This record gives sequence, structure tokens and C-alpha cells, in this order.
Amino acid sequence: MGRIAYVFPGQGAQKAGMGKDFYENSPAAAKVFERAGEILSLDMKALCFEQNEKLDITEYTQAAMVTTSLSMLAAMRERGLREPDVTAGLSLGEYCAMAAAGVMSGEDAVRIVRRRGILMQEAVPAGQGAMAAVLAMKAEDIEHILENMEEVQIANYNCPGQTVISGETEAVEKACAALQEAGARRTVKLNVSGPFHSSLLKEAGEKLYEALAPVKLMEHEIPYVSNVTAEYVTGTENVKDYLKRQVFSSVKWQQSVETMLSSGVDTFVEIGPGKTLSSFIKKIRRDVSVYNVEVWEDLHKLETVLGRN
Repeated sequence: MGRIAYVFPGQGAQKAGMGKDFYENSPAAAKVFERAGEILSLDMKALCFEQNEKLDITEYTQAAMVTTSLSMLAAMRERGLREPDVTAGLSLGEYCAMAAAGVMSGEDAVRIVRRRGILMQEAVPAGQGAMAAVLAMKAEDIEHILENMEEVQIANYNCPGQTVISGETEAVEKACAALQEAGARRTVKLNVSGPFHSSLLKEAGEKLYEALAPVKLMEHEIPYVSNVTAEYVTGTENVKDYLKRQVFSSVKWQQSVETMLSSGVDTFVEIGPGKTLSSFIKKIRRDVSVYNVEVWEDLHKLETVLGRN
């Protein structure tokens, strides 16, 4: 086994019941849920464990996802599982990656993503923004077609054959038609509440930067990969600027995985609900090892693979 990366999913992977078995089996995980509830004045257990409409509303989703992933991470550390060599997260998941790397406390991560979710939810009136997945088309071909189209841009470089575009609703619809005419196998409009990672959220990014001002960042030994640059971050000087820009810039997930692969990472552990990132990683490089921490039983399997510190 070479180097290990802990990776964290973003918004869209949430589901009712997530993290409940960790809460019930791990004191460390339970503490994460309880503390997040205190910080945010929210019933995090009801939000994450029970069927409810709030879980899919951005201002609640983001806090719920980060709390859940960090609770799973806390349980892993409680059991002494091997620490990662690097970390990364998709969009929202970058905050978990930063907490896992030690650059931001888990409490600050939960607090900031709650604010981030509210800002992103309020940024564009309902119906005025949209996102769509473009399937089976090279990213460079999509870039070329979008060059002359205003109010729409690439939001996510997920993996070969899957790219997401975002922007003003009518512009996204026109772009989808143009991309299909140019050879995309299919375009699928996403069920999201706003045009995330587009220039329409620039003001939200600026407001987030203001909210980040009092957050203490710490020097960290474990590097994490920035969504904005797809490069390792080893210091704190640019972190807040990257987080500001991440709100309205493309998420370079495929490039981030390629950065980790080029530095010797051959084992990825996705921590959080779903297996979205695992699927992307396998499409980027088939011969790597990918594991998931989604339910409590996954920890038993992972112990035999990673070993303990």
C-alpha cells in the first residue's frame, strides 16, 4: 500500500438516517452531533436521522453533511485507524478535508458551512439558476462550446465523461441543446436549488469571505487539495481566498484526484453517505483501491485494510 487519501463527498449525497449508527456506537461520533447541535441551535439528530424536508434545503444540507462526515471521521480516530497522508473533498466536502488535515477545527467547519449554505441559498431567486450534467463528452469540447455563451460555465469536472455546467436557467437550457447537438450523449438537469459554482454566486463568495475573517486557521502537517487549484495546500495564507473563490469557481475534482495519484496515492477512503466519489475515482483510474465509510460495519472492514496507528 502506498499513500492514503481521505476524501469527503459534497452536497447531493445526503439521505435520512445518515450517521445514526455512528451516533449509537461511538461516543466520539455522538459528541460531534451534540456539539454541532449546540453551535447551530439545530436538532442535528432529527435533521440527519429522521425523514424531513429540511435535509434537502441547502442551508440545512451543508451543516448536516459536514456534521455526519466529521462524526464518521471521529469514530475512525477513536478506533485508532491509520491517519491519511493527504485529504480532499468535493465542494462542500473540502471543509471536512480541511478539518481532517488540521487546518480548521471541526467546530469552525460546521459553523462556517451553515453560513455558507444560507448565503448560497439566498444568492439567486428560485427558478433563475440551474445546473446540468453533461455525459459522454470531453471537458475541453464543452469548454470550447461554452466560450461564446454568457451566464453559463463549467461547475464541476467530476471524471471523464461527466462534467456539470451551471448558470442562469435559460442559458443552461441553451447550452444543453448546443452540447447535445455537438455530440454529448445526454444532458441531465440536476435537482438543485441554485446555480452553484457559477459567477452568479460571486456575491455569496464575498460575503463568505467576510464570515471567514474571525476563523482561526492552523498550520497542518497533512496537505489537502484545493478544489479551485487542484493543488496541495500546505500553508494557511491562501486558504480563505480559495474558500471564497470555490463558491463561484469550477470544482476541479478530476484534476484533484490526478494530483493525488501523481504524488503516490493509491488508496482512497470516502467518508460520508453514498459512493459518489468512489465512482468518480474509479473512472479516473481503475487500478486504485477505493473504500467507503458509510455505515458502522464499514469500520470493521477498514481496520483489516488500513491497520491502526
